Amino acid sequence: MSTFILFGNYSAEAFKGISSERTAKSHNLAKKYGGELKHIYALLGKDDLLLITDFPGVSEAMQFSVALSGMTGIGFTTCPAVGAEQFDKLMEGL
Repeated sequence: MSTFILFGNYSAEAFKGISSERTAKSHNLAKKYGGELKHIYALLGKDDLLLITDFPGVSEAMQFSVALSGMTGIGFTTCPAVGAEQFDKLMEGL
C-alpha cells in the first residue's frame, strides 16, 4: 500500500453537504477502490481539507479522487507521499 495525500477545497454547493453521513460514505468509497481513508482534517488556509489515504497504487488513488469529487462536489489535488525512512533509502547513493 502507498500513501496519498488529498487536499480539498469546498465549492459553495459542497459546503452545504457537510455531514457525518457524507464522511462515512467517503470511507466506504475508499474501500471500494481497495484503499483506506485513514484521516480527515479540516484546515484553515488555502485548503479546506486534508485527507490521508492508503491505496494499492496510483490508479486506485486517482479513481478514488475523481469519484470522491463527483460524490461530494469538493475539488481535490492528490499527491503521492513517501515516508522519511523510505525516502532516505531511495536517495542513498545519489
